[in-house]
Amino acid sequence: MAEKFGGYRWVKEGYLDNRTRGVVVGEMTFASLGPIEFYLNGDFKPDIAGLIFSFKNPQFADDPNAGSRLLDFANPQIGTVSSISFDPHPLLAPHPYIEWFSLGGDHYRIELQEGDAWLLNSAEASSYEEQSQKIRDAYAGRSVEKPSAETQSADQEWF
Repeated sequence: MAEKFGGYRWVKEGYLDNRTRGVVVGEMTFASLGPIEFYLNGDFKPDIAGLIFSFKNPQFADDPNAGSRLLDFANPQIGTVSSISFDPHPLLAPHPYIEWFSLGGDHYRIELQEGDAWLLNSAEASSYEEQSQKIRDAYAGRSVEKPSAETQSADQEWF
């Protein structure tokens, strides 16, 4: 399954933390699902590697159709970072981009508008420390493998 989250309007807000090398943890709130925890192997791209950011999507819609489309969306989301960056492509305007593969091989991506996400300063980041550590401790023992070539097929349908 490949999912773009209904034009991103089903993603309300969240944070992702890459302050522990090789691990991205966080939480995102989705329409019909509420908060979902994340534990992903990998790192942000170099433009934000080793940092923590938060986001809020002004285009969020608590669409009742989201529940049926996201029925199989796992909580927690355990998997592998594909690409997380504030400047994902040199030919595109900079914007927050979050892409990952779940442990089950599902492919997800979220693209936000410039300004919808921001890096946290040390005082803001400290308010997430306890939650980030709780997520790292809870899911660190789970096996996470890189997605196979079949999983990364270029002909996957984006919803």
